[in-house]
Amino acid sequence: MKKVPLRTCVITKEKCEKKALLRVVRTPEGKVIFDKSGKSNGKGAYVKKDETVILKAQKSKILDKVLEVEVPDEVYQELLKEVSYE
Repeated sequence: MKKVPLRTCVITKEKCEKKALLRVVRTPEGKVIFDKSGKSNGKGAYVKKDETVILKAQKSKILDKVLEVEVPDEVYQELLKEVSYE
């Protein structure tokens, strides 16, 4: 049996399968992006694929603290768009 990679959501602190989470990355250049592939270089943080969790992250600015840089609103909009397609 293949081992399933688990990651921790920075908001809920739940351990989930990688595919149940969205990855936000601070690139080496300092830009913050939504990492659809899950393989981009840089410091990453995982957020659960849940609209309420994403909105809580935006309101509490937890991603700003974790990634040590201000996360633009466009990144949150991309995350919400991704959740609405599911």
